[in-house]
Amino acid sequence: MQTNRFDLLRLMFALVVCVFHAVALTAFHPLGPLETVLGQGAEIAIQGFFITSGALVSGSLDRANTLTDYADKRVRRLYPAYATVILIPAIISLALSRDLSGVLAYLGANLTFLNFLAPNLPGLFEGQRFTEVNGALWTLKIEVMFYLALPLIAFALRRMGRFWWLGIALLYVGGEAWRLGLPHFWDAAVAPTIARQLPGQMAFFATGIALWRLWSVAKARPLAYGAAGLVLVALSLVHPVFVPARAAGIAGLIACVAFMPGPMLNAARFGDVSYGVYITHYPIVQSLVMLGLFAAAGPIAGFALTGFIVFAASLLLWHSVEKPALRPTSHYRQAAGTEHAVKRQETA
Repeated sequence: MQTNRFDLLRLMFALVVCVFHAVALTAFHPLGPLETVLGQGAEIAIQGFFITSGALVSGSLDRANTLTDYADKRVRRLYPAYATVILIPAIISLALSRDLSGVLAYLGANLTFLNFLAPNLPGLFEGQRFTEVNGALWTLKIEVMFYLALPLIAFALRRMGRFWWLGIALLYVGGEAWRLGLPHFWDAAVAPTIARQLPGQMAFFATGIALWRLWSVAKARPLAYGAAGLVLVALSLVHPVFVPARAAGIAGLIACVAFMPGPMLNAARFGDVSYGVYITHYPIVQSLVMLGLFAAAGPIAGFALTGFIVFAASLLLWHSVEKPALRPTSHYRQAAGTEHAVKRQETA
């Protein structure tokens, strides 16, 4: 597991989502071509996140001694930083609005990953183009649902024996049928939103599980995986009939970038900020818009300052919250150069 670029990939995915949200939240080119292209890029980046989670968390489950061990690693990695980015805006909101009931409703929903029940906080971001405190967190609910489902999925696949790949195919096809078919068969305003939840993203997680199983093969032939992946992703962007092939295509590109020859480009050398970038950027941009920074300084200065603050906040979150919560043997601590004496590297 040491020789791959998954830390770099996660950071790249987080940055793509960050740039899209910065353009959308500031209404830089509302509904224009730039926002449309960036939105499509952000969608692919999120799908890439799900694929990498499928691969790395499958590895984490395989290496775990018990289900408790597996769950402990997942909670340590995800929840402390997540809770921090929920609590800080809530405290600011309470200080500004004195609306305890509104803040408690937000905390109750968001600390349990039910962000859609209370996405807003009193006194914050009212009147802006988007009023959600952190619109990027909807994917965390899906991640947690996958973490909970993965032991059952892995058990079922093992029981299928030589039909293991049939099980993966069923997960893939079923997920795409839900994601792409539900809005056509259910004429309701909430149908597109429901379609994006599990099992609608299962094709991407299933592809990641398959990538973990093919790890050594992909590592030996990364350019072949990349070429096939490029063709499938390009086709999915050209014609809707090929959209179901996108998960397999993105997985091929991920394998290519992760394993192709060349320098490892350790993106986490000074701290694994990818998760921090993803969960902090949205409220930071919202705050700068509320304070009038973009109106006063202009878009170039505003975007530059946004990037600086997001990276600074992500580094602070890593060193003060994320890193202390992880085990000394965690891959993330080792990749950040903090535990050179440890010989064993965990998957995720």
